[in-house]
Order: sequence, then C-alpha cells, then structure tokens
Amino acid sequence: MGLVKQLRYYFQETGNISLFATRFFREFLNPPYEFKELLRQCYMIGNKSLGLVGATGFIMGVVLTLQTRPTMIEFGAESWIPSMVGIAIVREIGPVLTALICSGKIGSGIGAELASMKVTEQIDAMEVSGTNPFKYLVITRVMACTFMLPVLVVYSDLISLLGSALVELIKGDVSFTLYFNNVFTYLSFSDLNPSIIKSFFFGFAIGIVGCYKGFTSDKGTEGVGRTANTAVVISSMLVFVLDFIAVLITDIFYSP
Repeated sequence: MGLVKQLRYYFQETGNISLFATRFFREFLNPPYEFKELLRQCYMIGNKSLGLVGATGFIMGVVLTLQTRPTMIEFGAESWIPSMVGIAIVREIGPVLTALICSGKIGSGIGAELASMKVTEQIDAMEVSGTNPFKYLVITRVMACTFMLPVLVVYSDLISLLGSALVELIKGDVSFTLYFNNVFTYLSFSDLNPSIIKSFFFGFAIGIVGCYKGFTSDKGTEGVGRTANTAVVISSMLVFVLDFIAVLITDIFYSP
C-alpha cells in the first residue's frame, strides 16, 4: 500500500509540475517583462555560486586525475590522461556535477525563499497591490537559472581542467601548454555542444521545480523546510532523467 501511495504522489507531482511549466510558458510570452529583476536574479544565481562551483570543479579535476593516473601508467597510456580527463569532464562529469551542486544550492534557496514569502503572505500582498507575482517571482528566477547554469558549467569545466593540469604538472612534469594542447586536440564541438545544450534544460528544471515547490508550499515554518528538501530531491532526480535522455539523443545523432 505504501508503494502505491508513493507512486501516486510522484505521478501527481509530475502532473502538477507540468501544469506549472505550462503556465510559465503562457505567462512568459505576455508583457510586461521584468528585466531589472531578471538581471538581479542572474547576479544572485550566477555570481554567488562561483565560489562553490569553482571549488567543486577544482577538486573534481584533481581527484579524477589522481584516480586515473595509476591505471593509465600501468597500461602505458600516461600520455592519454589529459585527453581522457578533458573529454570526461566536458561531456558528462562537469555538466551533471555542476547541475547537482546548483540543485542543492539554488533549487533549495529558491524554494525556501518563495515558501517564506508565501508563509508571510508577501505573495498575497503583491497580488493585492496589482503586481503579478508569478511573472515577477517565478519567470525571472527560472530564466536566470536557465541562462546562468551553462555559464557555470563552462566555468566549472575550465577550473576542473586547471586542477587536472596542476596534478599532471606536479606528478608527471607536464607543462600547462602541453597539457591543454593535448586536451583541445581531441576535444571537438560534438563534445561541447551537447553538454551546453543539456545545461540549459538542467537550469530550467532546477528553476521550475524550486519555484513550483515554493509557490505551492504548506503554511508554517515546517512547510518551508519541507519545501527546500523536496525541491533538492526532485530537481536532482530530474537532472539524472534529463541527462539520460540527452545521452540517448546524442548517441543517435553523433554516433559514427
């Protein structure tokens, strides 16, 4: 019986999020447009996440290189480390890990912020004053997430490659110039384009889930905490689902 209730809940949430996304597209096409709030949200989401994303990316590059070095040396393929690490980071690890970090930081932040505004009746006050809260609060945050996540992914990829290059400089005596020449020799647009495109979808999913959970939060402080928690869980799950779909599509169009 518990499994049936869980499945019913997940199907209901999927339908409600789909309806919420449909309302987003309907409201997005109608003026007026809150450009000032959109720019402020881009700053809050993008600039405020640089430190966490950069630190995570650097550690990811260092750990991945340190873990793969012994095996590559054992097979006499030490010279392939830069290209292998570069392709792995740009194609898959960078976008997915950055999206998961952002779902934890940005998704929970948006959900908790909007839930707090609903609990304190600020959203109701905006409606009474003649402001469209959906357009001002939801559309700006979702668009900011959609625009800024690809930027954060590129930033994380570069920092990850820098961390990997530092390991190779210390452990393998490989200069930065030689390392990056090796990386970009084997990277192509067919590696970069899919990762950037799916990053837009990751950002949209994180933004729409965070806003949906905040907008439909239960009353009370307990509802705020539950909203932040479920926003992270659902958006993280959506990241994996979207990544799976993107990999299948990429395999169809870019397979030899």
